[in-house]
Amino acid sequence: MEKIRELITKIGHIHPGTLSTQTRSYGGEYYQLSFTHAGKGHTIYVRPDSVDEVREAVNNYKHLRNLINQWLSLEIEYAEIRRKSGTQRRKTKG
Repeated sequence: MEKIRELITKIGHIHPGTLSTQTRSYGGEYYQLSFTHAGKGHTIYVRPDSVDEVREAVNNYKHLRNLINQWLSLEIEYAEIRRKSGTQRRKTKG
């Protein structure tokens, strides 16, 4: 779990979503970023000079989610071990 925490602290900028190429009706292509935040869908235009930066942020977000899922799995496994061994702390009333 410590290794995962360390990796998380080294992740740069993050952004959820999918970066895609769209074709204009009159020809040519452009990039857009589609994502959901706070229950609402968003689609924004991405300037050509920002594509690499946005792509990296989207990949970083996916990496972060993967690390969090790994961490959560380890925490669940650890909690199960504590329950089975009887070492889980109990809250006292007081």
